[in-house]
Parts: sequence; structure tokens; C-alpha cells
Amino acid sequence: MKKLLSALFLGSVAFAALADDNSSAELIKRGEYLARAGDCVACHTAEGGTPFAGGLKMVTPIGAIYSTNITPDKTNGIGDYTLEDFENAVRKGVAKNGQTLYPAMPFPSYSVVSDADMQALYAYFMHGVKPVAEPNRDSDIPWPLSMRWPLAIWRTAFAPNVQPFTAKMNEDPQLARGRYLVEGLGHCGACHTPRDITMKEKAMNNDGGNAFLSGSAAPIEGWTASNLRGDDRTGLGRWSEDDLVQFLRTGRNDHTAVFGGMTNVVKHSLQYLTPEDATAIAKYLKSLDARDNSEPAFKPDDTVAKALWKGDDSKQGAAVYVDSCAACHKTDGTGYKRFFPELKGNPVVLADDPTSVIHIVLTGDTLPGVKGAPSNITMPAFGWRLNDQQVADVVNFVRTSWGNTAQDKVTATDVKKVRDDEDMIVDKKLLGNMNLEKLPPVK
Repeated sequence: MKKLLSALFLGSVAFAALADDNSSAELIKRGEYLARAGDCVACHTAEGGTPFAGGLKMVTPIGAIYSTNITPDKTNGIGDYTLEDFENAVRKGVAKNGQTLYPAMPFPSYSVVSDADMQALYAYFMHGVKPVAEPNRDSDIPWPLSMRWPLAIWRTAFAPNVQPFTAKMNEDPQLARGRYLVEGLGHCGACHTPRDITMKEKAMNNDGGNAFLSGSAAPIEGWTASNLRGDDRTGLGRWSEDDLVQFLRTGRNDHTAVFGGMTNVVKHSLQYLTPEDATAIAKYLKSLDARDNSEPAFKPDDTVAKALWKGDDSKQGAAVYVDSCAACHKTDGTGYKRFFPELKGNPVVLADDPTSVIHIVLTGDTLPGVKGAPSNITMPAFGWRLNDQQVADVVNFVRTSWGNTAQDKVTATDVKKVRDDEDMIVDKKLLGNMNLEKLPPVK
């Protein structure tokens, strides 16, 4: 009898242990998905480096910041972090040693993350990520901006505005899920919401006003983040929910293709979203009203397209466009669906700040193949063969043709500023090279 009881007891313990192991494995897997949704790897991985080992250079208005090692290495990473330490860093921006993290870490958004999701993230980083003994790099921030203690004061300014996520009364569950992902793990506002003079986001959610997700007021590493609200000309007003889902999961749709900093977001994060989560995000974004209700709707105009069809390239910049751009984007600016973006009515083209358009003409870009869309999309660099005035001319042509009515005229000086800014164009090789033998190797 005693042997039977012992066997039953040991079997119960073994079963319980097995259940715990299964639970832990599921928790780690859940944490991996959440880390993908939060795009942790994009910021905490140097170019060509080991995932999560840090070292990525991030250019900010106060200087260059290098991301930290967040692998479970006990010396250089977060291997000795408790769950409480982890939560303090992610939600409050406070490291284990008590220092306030630089705001490149979007801890105000992560304050929204639920307790259950925080535990899953902790389980993944402690048990699902390989430790890497990669030392952290000191940031290149001049004194006195390098001092940490003023950041603690800055950090407290977020406290009244950012609270843990709660669904609203009678809120549609799908809409609530989308709002949770956008405001929290997705930290979309970190790039797509303008900031005030203190670098604080002007709104952390839609309750804070229509500045939320209305686009960056200044370029971020040479790219301007788009308006994600319902504006017809400069936002997502003319996109359907299905357009958004396709864009989120593949980086392309019938209107455009992703480029710049958003490329890594699609590559490392958004392509891994479940269809349900991508749909929830799209549903929430489509629920946002316009930033500016007085903004006139986009009206197509085929005057320029007809002129080019007849061989009339007399409009300034038209000849450069026909020679360098029309093969992919067509003379009517409609491009090719899901490959070469439509320039006609494109919100990026119509944005007040032309930096992104100047940048893409100078350096080009590549959207790598992703799940559901395996083909690479590449725009070549033209900085090597177009001078500053030619770039200005073709950008102005694109911004004022086919119904596009961008107001500010781009000058050669504007182009030169982008071309010469090493924080925007970190390597002159990105401008291309007429000598094909000297082009950087394709990775």
C-alpha cells in the first residue's frame, strides 16, 4: 500500500512538473510573439549583430544613443533582472541600477502592457533568448545632456498621462485589441506622434487629442513618420481596412510599399502578426478621425499625364522624371500595384515635410521579401548621378503633378542638407556609384 501511495505521489509530482514545463514553454512562446509585436529586436540588434545583443546606433536630437544588451547574460545583459526589475525597466524606464533610461526606450507606451503580457515577455527574455556577452557601448551625448538625473524629472511628466490598458465601456473587443497593440507594445506613437520641445509625445492616445499618430513633426534618422489618422490627402482616409492589413503584414499594398525606418518594422515585427491582430490594428487606425477636418480631399488631375503621353516634358523636372522614374512609377504616377508605389495622391508625397521624398530619391531603398510577399522591392539610388538641383526639380514635379498639391517648394539647398547630413545618410555609398564594380556587395 505504501509503495502504491508513493508511486501515486511521485506520479502526481511528475505530472505537475510536466504541466509546469508545458505552461512555461507556452509562456515563452507567447513572450516571443509579444517581443515580435513590440519589435524589440529592431532596436536592440546592431547591423549584422546578434539579436538582442544591443549596439545599434540611434540618432536623437541630443546625440547618438547605442541600444543595450537585453540577452540574459548576467554580466552585460539582463540575466540578473528579477521580474520587478524587468517591469521597472520596460514600464517605467528605470534600470536595475536606478538610472533613468534614455527616452529612445519607449517606456511610456510600454506602461500600457498588461501584467500577463509582461510576465510572458520576461519568461521569453530569461529562457528563450541565448545569453550573449556583448558589452554595452557608451552613448555619444555631450555634457550636460548626458546627465541622467534630469531624465528622472522628465520621466515623471508621463506618469499622469500613461495608465495600464483597460477596455472602455461597451468597447468592441476587436477595436480594444487593436488599441492595446497600437498604444502599447506596438508603440506606434513613438515615431508617428509629434513631440513638444521637451521631446515628450504630444499625446499618448486618442483621448489626448488628434495630435496622436498625426505624423512626426521632424525627420527621424532622415525619414518622416506618416500621418496614421483619417485625413484624406495626408493620412489613411482613402485606404480601406483591407489595404491596411495587407500593408502591415507585407509592407506593400495596391497604393504603396514601405521604405526607410518602417522597413525594419515590417521585416522584424509586423509580418509575424496573426491575421486577427493585424485586422484589429487596422480596425483601430481606421476608427481615428482626421488630424485636420478642413483639409481638402485629394482630387486627381490628368493634365500632366496627358502632356507626357504627347511627349511634352516642358514642366520643370518632367524630363528628369521621364528619364529616371517613369519606368517604374509610370507617366501617370500610378506605379504598379504591390511593387512600385503610386505617387499620385501618395500621402508621403503630399506631406508637408518633403525629407522622405528627397531621401528616397538620393539613396533608394529595398523592401525585403516577407511572409506572404516573397519578392524584394528595390528602388535604386539616384544621388550618384542627379545633382542637387535635379533632385529638387524631380521632387517638386512629383509633389505637384497628377493632382498632388504640396505647398512648399523644395530647393537645391534643401537637397544638399539631406545629402550632407551624416545622421540621415550615414554612408556615402548609399548614394550609389556609376562604377558598378565599386558598388557595395548585396547582402
